[in-house]
Amino acid sequence: QRLIDKVKDQPGRKFVWVVWAGGNSPFSKFAELELQKRYGIEMATGGNILPAMVAYKQLPGMEGAAYYYFGMPKNTVNDAMVARHYTQFKSPPDFFTAGGFASAMALVTALKKTNGNTDANTLIAAMEGMSFDTPKGKMTFRKEDHQAMQSMYHFKIKVDPAFAWGVPELVREIKPEEMNVPIRNKR
Repeated sequence: QRLIDKVKDQPGRKFVWVVWAGGNSPFSKFAELELQKRYGIEMATGGNILPAMVAYKQLPGMEGAAYYYFGMPKNTVNDAMVARHYTQFKSPPDFFTAGGFASAMALVTALKKTNGNTDANTLIAAMEGMSFDTPKGKMTFRKEDHQAMQSMYHFKIKVDPAFAWGVPELVREIKPEEMNVPIRNKR
């Protein structure tokens, strides 16, 4: 209530960003409060695991950002991973699957660069500034701080009866070069 009271009379577009993991989602309660209708306060959130996104169906049109949802990246690596996941598990992959796959792709790319040398300092040198393909698109380990730079996906939730969850429909891919992620270390 304190948040609503603080934001409701502010000018401009207003958002409450909800971050939630696991069951007992707060989305039902927020939907009941009709914040947008009553105060012009919109809800926003990030991507999540598929079971947690079931609650998103209650809020069609809700916007947010994610680093992965199986239907958003358009590349051959994602296409192959999604197809294999459906074949093996009869369901789409979630962002943990894509993250694990990206980690494996990073390691394989680094080992190719080092001709199989697994010395830690050799791998670090090979991975600094290294770009590699992932289901999420091209990823680069920034040399200055080892930050994994990758695309993010602005989405809007739509309700599709074919899925148990609210489907994040791509609004726009936000490329790494559009983001001004600060370098905070003092190397």
